[in-house]
Amino acid sequence: MPADRPPLQLPVYEAPQFTVVEGTNLGDPLGFADELLPDDVYELSKEARPARLAVDPSDGTAFAVAQGSGVGRPGAPLHLDCCLTLMGPDGVPAEALVLVELDESGHVEAIYLHPMARLAPRVPYALVGIDRAGARRRFAEVGCVSFSRGTRITLASGAQIPIEELRAGDRVLTRDDGAQPLRWIGQSTVRAVGAFAPIVITAGALHNAADLVVSPDHRLFVWQREDRLGAGRAEVLVRARHLVNGTTVHVREGGFVDYFQLLFDRHQIIYAEGIAAESLLVDTQTRPVLPETLTKALSNRLPGHGAAPHLDFEVQERLIRRPDAVDLLRRASAR
Repeated sequence: MPADRPPLQLPVYEAPQFTVVEGTNLGDPLGFADELLPDDVYELSKEARPARLAVDPSDGTAFAVAQGSGVGRPGAPLHLDCCLTLMGPDGVPAEALVLVELDESGHVEAIYLHPMARLAPRVPYALVGIDRAGARRRFAEVGCVSFSRGTRITLASGAQIPIEELRAGDRVLTRDDGAQPLRWIGQSTVRAVGAFAPIVITAGALHNAADLVVSPDHRLFVWQREDRLGAGRAEVLVRARHLVNGTTVHVREGGFVDYFQLLFDRHQIIYAEGIAAESLLVDTQTRPVLPETLTKALSNRLPGHGAAPHLDFEVQERLIRRPDAVDLLRRASAR
């Protein structure tokens, strides 16, 4: 049986925490797209703290609040309403997604703001953009596991080449299925802030040959000779952002980053800078990044992305959130 997909964990602010302090809707909390007016100025309240919204990443077309969510009613439908562009006093734009929770009658129960860059309390943010059509794609981009430009990927031949030189059809070495052809390579250039700021795993930190730069939720595969994390198994998947220690693994924020996504018929573990890392997993969240023609062509293959046995191996954050986690994994996986 395939493993159940873990819920997406989104940091969100509830609507009353983000209110209009200047403009037509003065005093109103955040609303959905039909209620919003460009040029209104919002502020995050001084007491605001992000809550954790757990989102069910099922294979359907809709989202729902997952069990164990810090806010919302488990099972309640969630509508991804729009993507907002906010302009702070420093002139740097910040994006945020608006999610709407519905009650049993289909009426609005709650509205949540999921910022994709850090929002500071008591700072004015002017609403300069409201994008409904592109919200699903933006949400998908956040969930895509991505490698940065220059990352060397191991081919079936053993050669390592920069990811930007790969082409569809190239045969890449996978951990579980040997040589597999690439079906698609995605590419995007985004501001390296918030949810898009890459994680740098410095050379040698996990036996990688050079710095490995990946998206925050990218999962790395580690085989331990001994279970030093207490995970109950030798094989583990760990998210890059859970390994950040400020030294050997750190966030690189600022400027822009070129991200690349690698798609195979099945979710795979491949080799990047000599260490094992996952390829793109297609699910409800990430599917909108794929070209429509590709989605149709691979419709019979993509459901297999939920059946990979290694999806069972993800380590809970509480086991990996420790200052010596990277050192433990390096020593436990020493060759």
